[in-house]
Amino acid sequence: MPALLAIVIGVLYATGLYMMLRRSLVKLIIGLALLGHASNLLIFVAAAGRGLVRGGPPIVETDQQAALAMADPVPQALILTAIVIGFGVLAFALALFHRTYKAVGTDDLDAFTTTEE
Repeated sequence: MPALLAIVIGVLYATGLYMMLRRSLVKLIIGLALLGHASNLLIFVAAAGRGLVRGGPPIVETDQQAALAMADPVPQALILTAIVIGFGVLAFALALFHRTYKAVGTDDLDAFTTTEE
């Protein structure tokens, strides 16, 4: 299973980079979203190095065996924060794309020759 997830992460990164290198602004935004999803999945897989644990809340006790059965909250918090930030960046990029498309009339990055309206 970890090998399959590693392949999926690699494919997401490769596809995201490929899309970001295209000349279309829409493909650049889609590539940006794919890179965000790949990063979230990478954090999830890297945090699950000891296996996914469905344990109790992460409360530290004196017993060491109880600490092994607890879920780690840090990767969950990182991924949740990354999702929210990624959504904000994607919304901002879409707003910029809409404004740029109205001003220039195309989504071809090579057609952007000036910053004047």
